This record gives sequence, structure tokens and C-alpha cells, in this order.
Amino acid sequence: MRSTWLKTSLTLIACTVLWLPAPAPAADSVKPATAGHAVAQVKPPKLVVVMVIDGLPSEQVQRYRSQFGPGGLRRLLEQGASFTDAHQAHGITVTAVGHSAVLTGAYPYRHGIIGNNWIAADGRQVYCTEDTRYHYIDEDTDAHDGTSPANLRVDTLGDQLRYATGNRSKVVTVSGKDRGAILLAGKTGTAYMYMDKTGDFASSTYYMDKYPAWAERFRAARPQDRYYAKSWKPLLDDKAYADDVPYPEATPSNPNRFPFTFYSEIGKPAPDYYLRLKKSPVVDALTLEFAEAAVDGEQLGNNPTGATDLLGISLSGHDYVNHAYGPESRMSHDHLQQVDRQIAQFFAFLDKRVGMDNVLVVLTADHGFANTAEFAQARHMDALRVNPKTLLANLDAALAERFGTANLVKTSLLPDIHLDYAAIERRGLARADVENAAARFLLAQPGISEVFTRTQLAQGVAAKSRLGTLMQRAWNRQLSGDLLVVTTPYTIFSSGTSGASHGTPWQYDTSVPLLIMGKRWIRPGEQAGYAEVVDIAPTLAQILHVRRPAGAEGRALTEALR
Repeated sequence: MRSTWLKTSLTLIACTVLWLPAPAPAADSVKPATAGHAVAQVKPPKLVVVMVIDGLPSEQVQRYRSQFGPGGLRRLLEQGASFTDAHQAHGITVTAVGHSAVLTGAYPYRHGIIGNNWIAADGRQVYCTEDTRYHYIDEDTDAHDGTSPANLRVDTLGDQLRYATGNRSKVVTVSGKDRGAILLAGKTGTAYMYMDKTGDFASSTYYMDKYPAWAERFRAARPQDRYYAKSWKPLLDDKAYADDVPYPEATPSNPNRFPFTFYSEIGKPAPDYYLRLKKSPVVDALTLEFAEAAVDGEQLGNNPTGATDLLGISLSGHDYVNHAYGPESRMSHDHLQQVDRQIAQFFAFLDKRVGMDNVLVVLTADHGFANTAEFAQARHMDALRVNPKTLLANLDAALAERFGTANLVKTSLLPDIHLDYAAIERRGLARADVENAAARFLLAQPGISEVFTRTQLAQGVAAKSRLGTLMQRAWNRQLSGDLLVVTTPYTIFSSGTSGASHGTPWQYDTSVPLLIMGKRWIRPGEQAGYAEVVDIAPTLAQILHVRRPAGAEGRALTEALR
């Protein structure tokens, strides 16, 4: 009886609701009848450009924004959506991991790229994009060179775009680093990367058997040689750099003084010259020049089929400059200004070839950067340089003393440490006991803030704080080590005495710019809400009306969409 009464009552309520007239809307809420259809009818962009500036902290964009020219980063900040609280939301903030997040929308535990390098089960060191089945075309290829995306365990937004258009969309990527290009290109795009020994941009046999004609022409012209005997000089007046730290002490191998002249020890372009180009704005100028050649050669943005194309550009120079001199340096400051002007020229090129009204641009970074330890110390922070070899040797000795067995530390690429579980089991020890003893020892060492064990990570109990959540996302059950070590803020693992680094879950390493510009699709303005780099792929998928990548866990940034 109760069921019958309930169904009857619901039916009467439904009928009553349907019969009642809708209240008149307030005058200021009335919209044209077609407004609800406007967004759905907007055509997708002809070209999506995804730019990653390697090693660019968000704070540098804000600190130096008043000095940017009108057409580059300032254009993105003023005409696009700017997310001021955006993060690479995983714990091991390095190049390969950050680039993988951009177009997969996935965290490392899912996409499988847990570092630039890691230790395989057999103890062999693995480079993130190595694949000995393939080789560079017309270039020397070492065993650990990046030649394919085989280690990437998920697909990308570009893969979904090509799937949705029956492979009519073109996905082309270019970078100063092989991992920067390959991990943006996904499984079905085409990657080109700068060659350290020749200064050429090359691809591998994973993508093609021979270069297209436009790439052959670019390589034959050798634009990289035009910089020989030229110098990198500051772009701005000297007073513009007044707040930068003084130059560090110069050495013969690291002059630390403007101008930086590009030369070779043998008096003509050679491998040492091409390496020097990487630690300067030149590698980025060449990357963008190659990107322009790709736009023309592949007709990107003017696809005869009408399909949307995707161009991925990773600018690597800023990372090299920050590593060498620190993000607080005059060199880092000037490098960002140089890149800003280069981006402005590239946008002007796109405006002529495609029309910027037909282009959607995303700009972000793969990670931020810590200041040099010495800079942090001068500001009364407990920053250290922790020698990895010393730390691991002391850990192994402590475990040997505690358990009576030597070499319980099998191998390590910090922040990952692998224990010798076979030796642990032979001694009849409990894994958790050894893990906990190792963690206690490490936590007592100067410069170590947190240690997460395999047992904790496998059970998911690490994710009880922001820091723990980021480290949980960074850990892959099959690939990662048995201990994940987090330094104290501004402390780095380093056996050197100069330079800066990154790789931690602290804010300075996770906080990155996230700028999206596209007149027809994006609402300009500053967005103060929290966002992640993994949100880029879902956002682009919504704009392009394609399926999200399989491993994507981010959200569509609907607050920025028109």
C-alpha cells in the first residue's frame, strides 16, 4: 500500500509542477534566445599551440612582467586567462615528469614517467624516452638517447585529436631536449629534438624513415652556425637588473659574466660550441625557428582537410640557465626577457600564417626552481647541499650495523632509494622493519624533511598531507623505489658547490605559470583559483570536442571558457 501511495503522490506532484507556469525571469537575467547555443556553435581552433618553458617558476613571470614587451608573455597575460595558483601537482618535479603531465592529464603513478631516469628491476638505469629499437635519422644515437615514447604508459590529447579526426589532424612537437619533444608528441605525433653534437634538429625512425623536404631544407641551411663568435648580451639597461644578486665568482669553465661568447676550442663550429648554445637564449630561438618551418612545411593551422592541428614547443634554455646560475641571477632574469621577445616574434609569424584569431595558445612549465643554496643561506634559510654518495653510504652502514648485513641499499637515484629485498629475505628480516629503520636514519640527517616507505605508499597512507599526496602521485608501484626522500626547503641533492636545482614537492618547484589565450574560446582575466597542469588536457578536450586521454585525472577549467 505504501508503495502504491508513494507512486501516486509522486505522479500528482509531477503533474502539478508541469502545470504551473514558470516564473518570469528578472530583467537583468534575460538573455537572447540564441545565447545558449553560441558556445556549442563556435568552431574549434585551426591550430592549438602548447608551449612549455622548461624550468620557469611562476614567480618569475609575475616579478618581471612589467619588463615584458607587448607581444609575448604580456599578450598572454592580458589577452588570455592567467591562473596564478597553478601547479605541477606531483612530488618529483623534473623535466620528463612535468612534460608528461601536460597533455596526458595524468600523474606519474599512472603515466609511468617517474623521473628523467630510473632504475629497472634488473638494476639497469633507464632513461625516460630511450628505446634501442629506434635511432636518430642521420645523427649518432647513443644507447640512452631519447628516440620513442615507449615508456609513456598512456595516450595524450594529441593522440585523441588524431583518433577523432581519422588521423587528419597533425601533431608536431619540437624541443631543445628529446624528452621535451617526445613526451608532448605522445604515441602518434611527430617529435623533433636538438642534437647536442651538431646543433641540428633531428627525429627518429620511430616517427619516419626519412625527413620531409621542409625539414631537410632547414637542416641543410644550418641556422645554428650563424651564432658562431657572437655573444649573448643583456637585453635591458643595466639598472633594470638592479635587484638581481651580484655575479658569483667566475671560473675558467663557468665565466658567469656577460657577454657570453659562443665559440669552440678548435676555432669553428664543433660539439662544444653547440653545447654552449644550449645554456643561452639561442637554443630557444632555434627551436622557434624550426617550429615556424614546421608550420609552413606541414601547413599547420591550414590543414587542407579542415582538421585542427597541434604544435607542441618546449623551450629548454631557461632550465639550463637556472641550473648554472640560479633563478635569482641576472642571467636567468635576462634569459626570460629574451624568450619573451622570441615568443612575440613567433606570435607575429602565426598571425601572418594562420591568424591568431584561429589559434589557441597554452603556456606552462614542467617545473619551477629552487634558489641556489647560497642565496637561500644569505636570507637565513637552512639550505644545504646534501652529497648523495655520502648520504647513501652512511645509510648502508647504519643498516649493516642494525641488521648485521651489508649492502641492504641496492641502488639509488635520489629521491628514489632501492633496498635489496632478496638480501632482506635471506636474512629472515621483515621488509617493513628495514624500511622503517632506513627512514628513521635518514630523517635524522641534516637536510632531510620526509621519508616515505614502500609499505606506506603501497597502502596509500602517505597521502595525509599536501606533501604526502604529491609524493603518492609520484610513486609507481612497478617502477619506483622503496624509499622516497624529501629534502628540507631549498636543500638539494648535489655534490657540487654551485648552481641550482629542482625536483621536490615544495611550492617553489610545483608552482608554474598556466596561461591560455584564444579569443573565441577563452575569457581573458586573472584566475585566482587553484589549478593543475593536468587540467590542460581535459580543457583542450572540451574545446576540441574530443575524448579525454585515458589516464587524465584533471578537470576542465570551465571558469576560463567562453
